[in-house]
Amino acid sequence: MQQIDTIRRFSRTVTQRVGALDEGFLGRGRPLGAARILWEIGPAGASVGELRERLALDSGYLSRMLRSLEGEGLVTVAPDPDDRRRRRATLTRKGEREHAELDDRSDARARDLLTGLTPRQQERLVGAMEEVERLLSAALVEIKPVDPEHPGAVSSVQAYFDELRRRDGFDQAASLKVEPDDARPPRGLFLLATLRGEAIGCGAVKHLPGGVSEIKRVWVADAARGLGLGRRLLSGLEAEARRAGAHTVRLDTNRTLTEAIAMYRSSGYDEVERFNDEPFAYHWFAKRL
Repeated sequence: MQQIDTIRRFSRTVTQRVGALDEGFLGRGRPLGAARILWEIGPAGASVGELRERLALDSGYLSRMLRSLEGEGLVTVAPDPDDRRRRRATLTRKGEREHAELDDRSDARARDLLTGLTPRQQERLVGAMEEVERLLSAALVEIKPVDPEHPGAVSSVQAYFDELRRRDGFDQAASLKVEPDDARPPRGLFLLATLRGEAIGCGAVKHLPGGVSEIKRVWVADAARGLGLGRRLLSGLEAEARRAGAHTVRLDTNRTLTEAIAMYRSSGYDEVERFNDEPFAYHWFAKRL
């Protein structure tokens, strides 16, 4: 109960201090929600679907806010030229000026938060904010099964390959392939991790004969390191192996993926003899479930 009380007290303090309760956020005559949507659209624009997913907003609420911003002459919403099935929000010239004004006023509000604090207190506050942001981001990460040919799955696996290429000269053509069907039920599963709609991690498991499942393509984006995401993915893949009746999971990994190797060892994996001909693998691990 003390934890709940602390969280609620923290929320009340923050919402009051940043002006979230003001009817006209930052003195611009519109609530925080509308201001945030305007800022998220930004000079580059954004699809309505991206905004809804990024901000986790109800479709009806987002539509009302966009209509309000259109009514102010700040935003236009029209079919996306690249895909007319989607709608895209774009700032008008007036909207661009308002976006810049919001940026300036947000900077001033941030400076106000530090007013009255000593330099040491300012460092402590900013450091605590960074830690809170990381922990809240960790809580917002969603991990769910997707088809291995889902766009997020494809881009994540490609990012995994790109990282191996940077670290160890990986050649995708020479590597052992994981066919899409190997990571589709009932033969396997592909897990995709997303944060505010952006793919930030993945992993796959394929079920083999004899009660063995093999874990493949575990990847976490650099920006998501330190959130415990690798362990969550690994745990999810192990759970799927158990569900499929496996008594052992195994995996191979590259020598340059030192963070992953440390995670596998601390998660109960033991190094074993080579069990495949992957040319870019240098370590082979197994774990009894």
